[in-house]
Amino acid sequence: MNNINLKNIFPTEGKPGLMPVLFVGHGSPMNAIEENEFVLSWRTLGKSMPVPKAILCISAHWETRGTQVTAMAKPATIHDFGGFPPELYKVIYPAPGSPELAKDIKKTLTNSEIGLNENWGLDHGAWSVIRNLFPEANVPVIEMSLDYAKSPQDHYELAKELSYLRTNGVLILGSGNIVHNLGMLAWDRNESDFGFEWALKANEILKNLVINGNHKELIDYQRLGREVQLAVPTPDHYLPLLYSLALKEENESIKIFNDKAVMGSLTMTSFRIG
Repeated sequence: MNNINLKNIFPTEGKPGLMPVLFVGHGSPMNAIEENEFVLSWRTLGKSMPVPKAILCISAHWETRGTQVTAMAKPATIHDFGGFPPELYKVIYPAPGSPELAKDIKKTLTNSEIGLNENWGLDHGAWSVIRNLFPEANVPVIEMSLDYAKSPQDHYELAKELSYLRTNGVLILGSGNIVHNLGMLAWDRNESDFGFEWALKANEILKNLVINGNHKELIDYQRLGREVQLAVPTPDHYLPLLYSLALKEENESIKIFNDKAVMGSLTMTSFRIG
């Protein structure tokens, strides 16, 4: 593991009364049990923030017709992957849910119909990251699904309606990957810092748009050229980024971390707002 100093990346100060917003490149499910620099940064990040009253996660791994939120008191740990070592399937993250928060979101988001779901639980886009942010599993966690019928603009507008949660102690976490092309992975290049030229270029294009606040271009990402099209062959891992960006207030800072490519066509690039 590389020797990195994260103290300046995750300062404890933020806007008073406003919870940070995160977008996390979650990468492989193995990050749930491996010791690497990405996991270290998640742990450091968790220690740098006030403990939230609850977490709302928008994960790339829950797509539905219509928008839903998990509404059970005890969400299951979902092992939504195959072909990994047995020890990964033994991991349980027993965080409570929050039926109250789910109902409040349904009541408050009047521009969208929100369904209450009691069957899903926490997929690895949520628990593989959150178990490193808050290992004691004492913070209630709910998920919001990605409606596959909505446009990127629709998702962005829906996300803006969630802004009230930030002033009520809720941490909003988008979990996906800026560059995510599993069909082009270099399975023989498993080091922590290898990306194809097109993947690195796409990551820089999208990262610079994030830093410069060019949300319109990020929403219209399909117009950004060949490299970005290769980076985002399907919208599922990209849309959580729009949810996080939509919640940024004017003059809030964005801090980039885990800005590396792995296995050629996947980037772990993440950011914190506030």
